Amino acid sequence: MTEGNVGYEPTSVSPEALATLGEGHIAYVKQIRSEDVPGLFPQAPKIAPGLKLFALHAADGTPIMLTDSREAAVANAWSNELQAVSVH
Repeated sequence: MTEGNVGYEPTSVSPEALATLGEGHIAYVKQIRSEDVPGLFPQAPKIAPGLKLFALHAADGTPIMLTDSREAAVANAWSNELQAVSVH
């Protein structure tokens, strides 16, 4: 490496450390179909097929809430002091 160049050496992150990354601080919003609800929210009442819904998940993937609008999911994250990010 020459003077003035910045080097980057990747380090490995353990699966355990990766699983806790963002825990208690970050949540993600994911669009799902109503057909996916029973697998994520087994306690939810039966929902008509073909609906577009939004699920809020903790950073570790634990489902937190289900709603019919992205805005409601983000608002719930904020009210629980979580930074919401979207995934596709």
